[in-house]
Order: sequence, then C-alpha cells, then structure tokens
Amino acid sequence: MIGFVVVLVAVLGGYALSGGPFAVLFQPYELLVIGGAAIGALIVSAPGAVLKRVTAALKTGFKAKPPTKQDYLELLALLYQLFQKMRRDGVLTMEEHVADPSKSPIFTKFPSVLARHHAVHFLADGLKQLVDGCSPEDLLQLCDADVDTHEAAEHEPVGLIQSTGDALPGLGIVAAVLGIVITMGHLDAGPEEIGHHVAAALVGTFLGILLCYGFVGPLATRIANQGAADMRYMNVIKSGLLAASRGTSPQLSIEFARRAIFPDERPSGAELEATFQAAKG
Repeated sequence: MIGFVVVLVAVLGGYALSGGPFAVLFQPYELLVIGGAAIGALIVSAPGAVLKRVTAALKTGFKAKPPTKQDYLELLALLYQLFQKMRRDGVLTMEEHVADPSKSPIFTKFPSVLARHHAVHFLADGLKQLVDGCSPEDLLQLCDADVDTHEAAEHEPVGLIQSTGDALPGLGIVAAVLGIVITMGHLDAGPEEIGHHVAAALVGTFLGILLCYGFVGPLATRIANQGAADMRYMNVIKSGLLAASRGTSPQLSIEFARRAIFPDERPSGAELEATFQAAKG
C-alpha cells in the first residue's frame, strides 16, 4: 500500500505542480469502461476454479509476507525437535503429530510455521511417507512432484493477472476512442467544450497506462515473488526431510535445511543454537 501511495503522490503531485486541473481527471465513466472490460476479460480467461485461485492470489498480494529470518529460525527449530524425536523414539512416533499438526505438542510451539498451511501440509505429508516406510529416493520424487504442482498452481493466477494488466493500456485506448466519438458529436460547440471532451477522452489512455504499470503489473510481480518465497520455504523443509530419511543426524539434517535458505535470510549457527536452547527450555 505504501508503494501505491508513492505512485499516486508522484504522478498526481507532478501533475499538480505543472498546473494541471484535477477536475478533468475525474472521469468515472472512462474508469467504468476500462475496469469493467478488464474484469470481464479476466472472467473469460479464468473459468471455474481458476477464478477462485486468482481471487486468492490477489488477497495474498495484499496480505501475505515472505518468510523472514525469524520465520526460518522457528521452522528449523521445529524440524530439529521432530527429527530428534524420530531418531530417539522411532519414526512411528511421528504418526500422532502428522495426523493433526494443529494439535501436535511440537507443532503448536511454532505458530509462525502453523500459519503457513501449505508448508505444514507438505511437512506432515513428508513425515507420513516416512512413517509408511517410504525410501529416500521415492520421498525425493514425491517432494519434487508436490513442489512442482504447487509452483504451477501459484504461477497460473499470476499469469492471468499479468495478462489482464498488459491489456489495460489497450482498453484505455478503447475508452479514449469512445471519448473522441463523443467529441465528434459536439463539433458545433465552442473551443472550450471541445477541448474538455478531448481532454476527457485522453484521460482514458492515461488511466489505462497508469493502472497497468503503476498498479496491476507491480501487484502481479509481488504475488510472483511471494510465491517464490513460499517455494524456498518448502525447499528448506524438503532438504531437511530428505536428509532425515537417509538416517542423517538431526544436527546435520538441519544444516542441510539451513543451506537451502538465501544467505541474507539464513540464520547463523549461533542464532540456531540459541533457538534450539530456547525451544528446549
């Protein structure tokens, strides 16, 4: 929202400093033509459940936040406790935790992890496969298939939102042409009225370009970046699960998971140890 405010302040502020009148920019019918046509085109492009994914993606763009270093710390601490229990008490003890993670005494210690529902389901499914005796090779294929499917599901609405944004300048031209058609019907009027109609028509082009490059395009990019961050979060889980499935020690399994985190978001060894100690306490 801060970015959108900056866009509006920069564009409208520059317009005002140039002496432009704000009254001519208020063209609700031009906005109706552009916005209505864009929404209609999006509905045509997104049949059935796809439209629900687009709506969910738009909500994600405004609300969701990429995982921070603290989020990764809590994830690694959760994995460490799960892997320790699995190594000490046996893999079958994971069954009570994967059946309903929201009631698990281990999962409930880490609310930031539980808030990421896709990641929790991914982790619980991976642990369930280990309980069922899945080999590391099969687990790798299952994890890869799950990540690829989730990535494709994330990409689909982003592509539709981006294509809708790309269509906005063209729809702005449609609104401008309609405005020129209206102007042609007033050629017998005075220069001031004709100028007003021409200015109103050009506002349609302005709105289409502004909505495309100042709002919808950046929002689609934000949603794509959020999806990429979710994929990195799931890859951290995958790296830890695969290491644990090979019989690697909990400490080393966590190190495999930690290396899958971007360097600027990756917790240090000291931070990780402090988190482990706090979790034990």
